[in-house]
Amino acid sequence: MANLNPDQRNYFYLFEADRAGIHKPILAALYVAHKSPNLTDGETGLGIAPANRIPIDQVDTFQEQVLYAANTVRSITDRLTTQGWKGSDIWDADQGRYSDRFVQSVSEGYVPPASDRTAARLEPTNVQTLLKAYLEDIAADFRGDVLPQNLAYLDRSLLSFTERISSYYTGIPYQRDALLETVRLWRKLDVRDEAVNAMRATIPGGAPANPPDESYLDRPLLQFIRNISPNFTGYPHQREAMLRLVMLWRQLDSREEAIESLQTNYSAESNIEIVDPALVAFAQRLPQFYQGKGDQRNALTEAYRLWAGLDSRGAALSALGVNSQVLNSANPATTDLQNAARQLDRELINFIRTIPYTYEETPQQREALIRLVQLWRGLGVREQTIQSLFNDIRRMQQARRDSQDAPPRPEPPPLPRRPDRWTLSNIQLDAAIIPNGSFTWAEATRGGARMPPNQAVLDAMIRIARLAQQGRDRIGRPFHVTSWYRPPDVNRRVGGASRSRHMVGDAIDFYCDGLTGNQIYWALDPWWPGGLGRYTQFPRLCHIDSRGFRARWRH
Repeated sequence: MANLNPDQRNYFYLFEADRAGIHKPILAALYVAHKSPNLTDGETGLGIAPANRIPIDQVDTFQEQVLYAANTVRSITDRLTTQGWKGSDIWDADQGRYSDRFVQSVSEGYVPPASDRTAARLEPTNVQTLLKAYLEDIAADFRGDVLPQNLAYLDRSLLSFTERISSYYTGIPYQRDALLETVRLWRKLDVRDEAVNAMRATIPGGAPANPPDESYLDRPLLQFIRNISPNFTGYPHQREAMLRLVMLWRQLDSREEAIESLQTNYSAESNIEIVDPALVAFAQRLPQFYQGKGDQRNALTEAYRLWAGLDSRGAALSALGVNSQVLNSANPATTDLQNAARQLDRELINFIRTIPYTYEETPQQREALIRLVQLWRGLGVREQTIQSLFNDIRRMQQARRDSQDAPPRPEPPPLPRRPDRWTLSNIQLDAAIIPNGSFTWAEATRGGARMPPNQAVLDAMIRIARLAQQGRDRIGRPFHVTSWYRPPDVNRRVGGASRSRHMVGDAIDFYCDGLTGNQIYWALDPWWPGGLGRYTQFPRLCHIDSRGFRARWRH
């Protein structure tokens, strides 16, 4: 782990800051300001030294230095609070950062009291160096997420959001996890189990002995959340607890995204997108339950109408290729009616089977599926339907993988007709490159991320696919592709040769389960007509290409 890059260090800062409820940039600043001690993993530390019952061998790696630095910053905050510092003394709410006065206190170093077994000794450092590094890390975070420089709105929005939680809580596990994380940070606990135990202790008469799930925590959790607003005093860990609540409740990627999301929206109403997995699962299961009953047929027809944006049932039937006059006639011939109904059933089932791979999460498509669920389940209003879908989500999150409530396994869509010739405009990622071959365009293009830029590269990829298939058939094992076509910028980034065949498109790096690169090489060498290579540093890998002459190498 020696010589970590900045992103790797930042990962440790983020992880420990989230755990301890402190502002992450202060950890990055301590690293820059101290650059000591020298650590056994080749890194330098954050100025952390042993204290109390924490021996030196517990603070001699970078990860341990960050962990104890986070604990120590939290301990410093506790000490200052005990000494009478208010939230505004520690945190500048307008700027969204620790105050200069608090940074000054951190720079002076710290020796934790003997009763604090989680904090370590922090050596003193230059306050200007520490403050400059702290502000630079904040600026980098703000630039990355395009956050406003003035965060005066944040506390009001956080409190407004928190006050609305109980109105929108539905008991979905991720919502409960968000509340537990809020409890953990607010009470300065280190792990989730401690937050669970804290809530269990507040249940009148005690918690149930063997609860089937954690729903018994809902009442004390919601009561705790209701008490946040009247008890908020502006201390950083309280603010971090609420930011974590927003982040997890809205399923956002970072603390900064939570801050940005509160600029214009402090509602705790769950995003309707949350029900999408339940809608897709419903569509997947529906064909097995469809019996051609009138109400089922009408539900699917209405869903199709809304999905396609048509203005009438008749238009929907026509679009499905069904004679609506037969279905709507007062006295249709029995045979005509049966044939029309069977045709409609086929078209409706074909439509619903396409949902899992054609659903693009547009409002129109989503509302069509919500309406389908409503009609199918015989629910009175949309709100009841949304609640039923929330219940589906809750069961899906708690279900065992073999349970009926678990999401159905996805099925691949049918492949379109194979074109006579591959061109840049008709590549099908799931299709085999050569007829009846083993290699797909998804493998060759890294899942579509490295598409050929011109027909020459595409033809080269086909050329090597033909040869590689012969090699695979001779060896009798699948080739697991690690690199095929590489654009020039990617080739430079991964250290490829300046004349690498990967940029041409006719080279493959791969491995075979259970075989070494040498074994593959020796099996292919006698007949392989192009380039064939091995990697000393990567003994499982082998390289093949379809250059016009035999070439052999070990890199």
